[in-house]
Amino acid sequence: MRYFLIINLVILILVNSLLAQSARVKPELTAQAVSTVSDELSAEQMYSEANDYAKLKFAEFNEKKIKFNETLRLQTLQEQKQLSAKYASVLATRQNLAGQDLYFLGMLHWIAENKDGAFEKLKLFLDGKNLPDDKAQMARGVVTIVASHKKNFELAEKYLADYLTNQPLKPREQSQMENELAAAYLEAKNFADAARHAEAAYSIVKANYSETTRDRSLAEILDRGRNLFDIYSQSGARAKADATLANLAGTAAALKSNGIYYFAVDTNIKYLIETGRKPQALVMSDNMKAQIEKDFTDLSLRSDLTNRFKRREKHYKLLGDPAPELVEINTFLPVDAARTLAALRGKVILMDFWATWCGPCFETFPYLSLMHQNLKKDGLEILGMTRFYGNGEGVEMDEKTEIEFLQRFKVKQRLPYSFVVSQNNTNQILYGAGTLPTAVIIDRRGIIRYIESGSNSNRGEEIQTLVEKLLAE
Repeated sequence: MRYFLIINLVILILVNSLLAQSARVKPELTAQAVSTVSDELSAEQMYSEANDYAKLKFAEFNEKKIKFNETLRLQTLQEQKQLSAKYASVLATRQNLAGQDLYFLGMLHWIAENKDGAFEKLKLFLDGKNLPDDKAQMARGVVTIVASHKKNFELAEKYLADYLTNQPLKPREQSQMENELAAAYLEAKNFADAARHAEAAYSIVKANYSETTRDRSLAEILDRGRNLFDIYSQSGARAKADATLANLAGTAAALKSNGIYYFAVDTNIKYLIETGRKPQALVMSDNMKAQIEKDFTDLSLRSDLTNRFKRREKHYKLLGDPAPELVEINTFLPVDAARTLAALRGKVILMDFWATWCGPCFETFPYLSLMHQNLKKDGLEILGMTRFYGNGEGVEMDEKTEIEFLQRFKVKQRLPYSFVVSQNNTNQILYGAGTLPTAVIIDRRGIIRYIESGSNSNRGEEIQTLVEKLLAE
């Protein structure tokens, strides 16, 4: 069952989902994809073969019971992009392309993630007459998205309006177009137009929720709701930001989504603290158990959410307050590193609570090392917070041997930032780092601005964005 879900999720990101990104793919092919290239095919056949490539390969893997993994998924999608780029280059050499052949060429560029090529050819296609409705709508969608990326707002608005006055109207496509325009307007600091399109995108996905595509529907609701909140919060529209999070939490409760509910309420509490309303935030935190029981009847969802917010209580109390000084420190590596948080005042401090036995902690090493390399000169100080565990790599160690082990580990993993070795778990308790890894960010004034536990694919980007913001303050 899980395998089929993965296949379905992958298929969703293919061309007809309008979710392709902007990178250009070179037309060199793997041996597997080369065998399918033929200059004898029509434009439509080329497009059909490229568009179906990944879907058919995933079905083949499933039929042959080939073990599915992320490497195989990425390799297959890369082959699809390369095949599309090759077919696009072959098709572009043909003389006097017109009509639907322009559409197929544009869509081949789109699958290959060549947005400029897709933009050019699909615009030419849309300039024609007697266009097939479905292809014209797809072309308008792609052109709207690319125009948004280019910050060509007049053109993006034009093609979105054309899309909305023609058929067939597909809610997910419309939501994606609205969302891309909202993101572009936000980057341009045009908050009014960003909000207008983000509101439409959020409203559409809520109205078109489908239990048959529950995972996708929930992912879109979360994405659009989060984007709308970001626009309101960045523009200073505090009441609208609060209302968006409340609406998202209510929607999540109605759809029995504990994941979205947790995001909405957790974000709301942090936003209250960030905007100087900590007493209100702590009241919300204290009332969470009762609120969860009111919003959810499912006992397993209640239990999960209650436990998650219980673990966050310590973090909420720390956020927005001065960072407690470190205690029970045994060793700093290197030994000449600053030995107190007070000595680092004026810098942005990122504390990473970790352990050598913690697998997810290793996922943080690359982005922490890169941030140290790029941002130390601007005032970032990273502290790798660990403690004595009495062993390393399954071998019992005394303190002296464990310090030597950590020194070797630091060199082996090429970690350039400082290690702080505590005598015990007192600092973990002090900062609510019951789960590893836990990241704590302290601003130049010594105020805690961020505490998050665990690791995910977006965590590094999330941390870097905040660090850069605090460095600029």
